[in-house]
Amino acid sequence: MSSTPIASKIIPKASRASLDLSKVQYSSDKQERAVAALIEEFTVTPELLKDIKNNFIQSMRKGLQKDGETVAMISSYVMGRLDGTEVGSYLALDVGGTNLRVVSVHLNGAGHIATRQTKYRIDEKLKVGDAKALFDFMAVCVDSFLDEHQIVVRGDTQIELGFTFSFPVLQTSINRGTLISWTKGFNAAGMVGKDPVAFLQDAFNRRHLPVRVAALVNDTVGTLLAHAYNHPETCMGVILGTGCNGAYIEKISNIKKWKGDVSSDEMIINMEFGAFDKERQILPLTMFDNKMDRKSVNPNKQIFEKMIAGMYLGEIARNILLNLIDRRLIFEGNVSADLNQMWTFETAYMSSIEADSSPTLHTTRKILESTLSFPATTLNDRQIVKIVVELVGKRAARLSAAALAGILEHTGSWKQKSAIGIDGSLFEYYPSFDTDIMDGLEEVFGLEVRKNVSLGLAQDGSGVGAALCALLAAKNTASTDKAAPSS
Repeated sequence: MSSTPIASKIIPKASRASLDLSKVQYSSDKQERAVAALIEEFTVTPELLKDIKNNFIQSMRKGLQKDGETVAMISSYVMGRLDGTEVGSYLALDVGGTNLRVVSVHLNGAGHIATRQTKYRIDEKLKVGDAKALFDFMAVCVDSFLDEHQIVVRGDTQIELGFTFSFPVLQTSINRGTLISWTKGFNAAGMVGKDPVAFLQDAFNRRHLPVRVAALVNDTVGTLLAHAYNHPETCMGVILGTGCNGAYIEKISNIKKWKGDVSSDEMIINMEFGAFDKERQILPLTMFDNKMDRKSVNPNKQIFEKMIAGMYLGEIARNILLNLIDRRLIFEGNVSADLNQMWTFETAYMSSIEADSSPTLHTTRKILESTLSFPATTLNDRQIVKIVVELVGKRAARLSAAALAGILEHTGSWKQKSAIGIDGSLFEYYPSFDTDIMDGLEEVFGLEVRKNVSLGLAQDGSGVGAALCALLAAKNTASTDKAAPSS
């Protein structure tokens, strides 16, 4: 069992080792002009950052007015706040990939959490078989977990469970929703248009498990809650990893499309902001972005996400390098068979290149020659590659800053002590991504934002966050029951 203030765990990472551009020995005037053009194209100026922020706020407000807008602004049905004093034991079930995960979360108060977890591999046949069999397997895993960890429930009580179901779902209450479609290789029959919570609860009931599905959870909402338990001033949860998204606490009076319960003043909104600016009105898209988008599995969708998220940055950088190679400006116009393949220039390589501070750019050389099979590279080649990588990575961070600034301005949170919990490999590992974001926020709000707003790594929104969502759901149910008149 681990006991740690999990929401504030800090992972050390390398900082960017920027090149001094004045010391780059360009191979030709043509190469120098090409690099200058890329710098101009990929630099998000303070003015552009503010324009994007203003456009982002307008998109937020449209999404709060009515359904079907570009930034969806989905009501999470999660109301109330955490203050870190909550205690108790909850379960989380995290389903959405190769494995499913069962997590026991014990809240000790003072922001401290103890967790136990077990992963179970989902057989490929279950993914495409009968839906009932898939949910029965989930129940078997939860049953096995309770036995394994000797978790005993006394009397008629039940354990509250938060269910992170990472597929497109139209949520209709805190623990109800309908599956829109399967993704990620799942295609279990008889499930689309049905409620995954009802299927799971039925499977629990048939096995006589003392478990109640209290909440259907989005992982971004969970990220906010996971951070809030250790930092009660948390106003926002953000995913900056393979994909990107955000959730924040909104006043219900601002959610004009909301027709439900108004007993609480606030609700967490799952923004789905990766779809921002699908109209292509404000984002500084380049031909390298457009090429990547056309070849992606979802062309013309998630445009903002494709300029920020780790899944796409390496491919944007690869497109730039191929363009420079075709113009005979690097590698003497020669391309390796590896770099010629889509998605081979990984964002993880970019992280290593950004952190490379050696005079000869030894790490960059190793990636190009050993990993990507270039027979030989010059220092000039490696310097140009490093410049390209920094341009793409820094632009991603500054675009992220524009979104965060939009949320902070819309809510006014930047004017007071506020915390932003961020999960995802990009934020956790990419050199200087966090400092680039904070620099962007300072350009919008001034130095005061550094005193008031903190960025922190919030881990396990789909586990710890789901359990905390179950806690809030149970608390709201109890208060509703208490308020209801007796017959």
